[in-house]
Amino acid sequence: MLREFKRPQKLMGNAFEITVVSDDKNSANQHIDAAIDEIRRIEKLLTTFSEESQTNLINRNAGIKPVKVDWEIFDLIERSLRISRITDGYFDISYGGIDKSFWNFDRKMQQLPDPELIKEHLKLVNYQNILLNRENQTVFLKEKGMRIGFGGIGKGYAAEKAKKLLQKRGVLSGIVNASGDLTTWGNQADGKPWTVGIADPDNSKQPFSYMNITDMAIATSGNYEKFVVIGGKKYSHTINPKTGMPVSGVKSVTIFCPNAEIADAMATPVSIMGIDSALNMVNQINHLECIIIDDQDRIYSSQNINLK
Repeated sequence: MLREFKRPQKLMGNAFEITVVSDDKNSANQHIDAAIDEIRRIEKLLTTFSEESQTNLINRNAGIKPVKVDWEIFDLIERSLRISRITDGYFDISYGGIDKSFWNFDRKMQQLPDPELIKEHLKLVNYQNILLNRENQTVFLKEKGMRIGFGGIGKGYAAEKAKKLLQKRGVLSGIVNASGDLTTWGNQADGKPWTVGIADPDNSKQPFSYMNITDMAIATSGNYEKFVVIGGKKYSHTINPKTGMPVSGVKSVTIFCPNAEIADAMATPVSIMGIDSALNMVNQINHLECIIIDDQDRIYSSQNINLK
C-alpha cells in the first residue's frame, strides 16, 4: 500500500522536509538519504562560509584573476545572469558586496544604515561585472571587493536537483520543501493532487487560500518572518540590489512555476520591482505565475491564477 514518508532535516541553514510516496519504508528511507546527500553536496559547492568552496575562491580572486570552476557552478551563474537580464538587475548574485553588517535584522537594530556608506558598497553590485568564459570554464569578478552569493537561488536549485535525483531513482511522487520553497511531482498516496496553502502574511499558520498542484514549484518571499520596524515603518529582510535598502510596501510574494530554481530566483525581484512592473513581467513569461499581497492586504495576481 502506498504511503507518504517524510523527513525534516536542517540543510543549507534552512529547515528542509523531504516527502516520498512509496509502498516500502526501507526503500523510502534510502531515497530520502540520497536526496539529503545531494543537497549537502550542493551546499558545499555554493556556501560562502567555507574556505574550500568554489564560490569563495571566485570571491577571493575578485579583481585579480578568473577562476576555473566546475560546469555545475558555471551553468548556475550563467542562468543567474540570464535572470538578472530578464528582471532588469533586480535579481543580482553580486549583492554579496552589500555588507551584512548594514542589515542584521535583529530586534536591536534601531536605525537605518548610513545611505552614503551603502552607496559606496553598491558600486560593487553589478551582475554585468561577472564575466564568464565558456571556453576556459572560468568566472571573473571584474572589480576588487566584489562578491557573489547564491542566497536568492540556491535553495530552489538544491530542491530541483534533489527532485531530479529522486525521479531518477524511480520515485514517482514526492515533495522537496526547502523552507517554504517547494517542488512537487506526482500525486499524494491516495492519488489526489498535492495541496498547498498560500500563507496569510499576518498569520503564517493560517493559509488564506489552497491550491492543488502537481509537477509544480512554489516559492514565497515575505516580510512576515524577518523584518525590523524603524520609525514606525516595517522593513523586510529582502534588500533591493539597486538601492541597498530593504523593501517596504509588499508583505508577501508567492511564485508558481514548473522549476524550483526559477521560482526561488523570481520571488525576490517580484517583491522589489513594484507591483505593476512585476505583474507586467510575470504575465510575459510562459509558465510563470504570482500572487502579491501588499501592506494594505490587497491581493494581486498574474493573469492565469484563479484564487478559490
